[in-house]
Amino acid sequence: MSEYITPRVLKGFRDYLPQLEIKRQVLTETLRSTFRRYGFIPIDTPALEYTEVLLRKSDGETEKQMFRFTDNGGRDVALRFDLTVPLARFIAEHKNELLFPFKRYHIAPVWRGEKPQAGRFREFIQCDFDIVGVDNSESDYEVIHLIAESFIAMNIQEISIHISHRGLFNRFLEILNIREKSEAILRTVDKLAKIGKDEVARLLSELCSKEKAERILDFITIGKSESSNDKPLGFLEAVEKIEALTQGVSPESTRLREVYALLEATGKQNFVVFDPSITRGLDYYTGIVFETFLDKLPDIGSVCSGGRYNNLAHLYTKEHVPGVGASIGLDRLIAATEQLHILTDRTCFTKALIFYESGLSSTLMYTLANFLTKHGAPTEVFSENKKITAQYAWAEAKGIPYGIFLTEAFEPNIDLNTLSISVKNLLTREQTSMLVSEFLLKVIGAQLNVKSGENSLSEFLLKVIET
Repeated sequence: MSEYITPRVLKGFRDYLPQLEIKRQVLTETLRSTFRRYGFIPIDTPALEYTEVLLRKSDGETEKQMFRFTDNGGRDVALRFDLTVPLARFIAEHKNELLFPFKRYHIAPVWRGEKPQAGRFREFIQCDFDIVGVDNSESDYEVIHLIAESFIAMNIQEISIHISHRGLFNRFLEILNIREKSEAILRTVDKLAKIGKDEVARLLSELCSKEKAERILDFITIGKSESSNDKPLGFLEAVEKIEALTQGVSPESTRLREVYALLEATGKQNFVVFDPSITRGLDYYTGIVFETFLDKLPDIGSVCSGGRYNNLAHLYTKEHVPGVGASIGLDRLIAATEQLHILTDRTCFTKALIFYESGLSSTLMYTLANFLTKHGAPTEVFSENKKITAQYAWAEAKGIPYGIFLTEAFEPNIDLNTLSISVKNLLTREQTSMLVSEFLLKVIGAQLNVKSGENSLSEFLLKVIET
């Protein structure tokens, strides 16, 4: 029997090699920056929760997907399957320590024991952002607006945010006298994009009469084009048609109009579509709901979804704590960026490598590397005495764009901006002598997309500060 353990990963889980993990971290850092810019602050919650906390209200499907076990203390515990239910527990437990409206974001792993599929894993990252403690059109707008701003920040601008309101759908079910079957019907309608109109019609016919099933299908397809030649209805036109089917203007349709007016005022109206088929299968949503699709990759499904959940905190507290939020599926989004070629493939963040040269002091190499890094050009030192071809291969494999040779020794107190170095472009193989200040200008200028031509680094940086 071998004394070694076979290295392997559990089914449905994965390792992230640098090239993929860099993409994931670049996206999360972009999202964090965007969330903070709009007033959202971070929280974190434990990966493990008491099972009763996570299953206080579920349809049974959630329980089947949870990683649940008894710990060493005999407690029934489970890994969180999303970040919204832990948020409700968090709010109930810390409500006296928080300032409302409470605007939070949470980027963390969640676990679901569902059957692994291509591109879907049992452990994945969710990026949630919510506004808790207020129920108005302004907070609904802020979350939808932040969805648009987040995708713009990620250089993904061709998106469609499909918006609906559960209240309008429930009004229609009341008119059909099947309001008591709302949750089952909502979950069925939520499968429209996955299983198609005919299968949804069949499933609806099992819940109500065939005539009512057809009326539900007509309702959820309002505003959609029957063919590629037809122009879909505008947001307000579609809302008006829904109002005609739900006995006129209502608080729900008014909320949609108010949110749209705010989006229009801030130039985000072209990102949104009114789509009555958006219902969100989870039963804690109570108001506006939305899903985000990539125009160029519609088949990939929703990459950001959410809605209003005014009753979720009631599972843990008697106080009424309304909320609205959204969740970005990061792994699905990474897959999309790879197809759209949005993120550059790279395996490090280093901009330059100082090559090892026999007889050259390590002190000098690391002094220069430290200087370049502190001034905006992250630099490594090759620390082994290997052939230059091996050093080239190592730098190219890491995707480092520049190699540096020290052409002269220098004194510790020298102004390193004036030091002459030899810089090799590892892509073109072109090698040029230049001052350190000129190299910094080259690297920082490329990062900031600023035209070169400054007389000195200080002049260049001064211009950046002034602009």
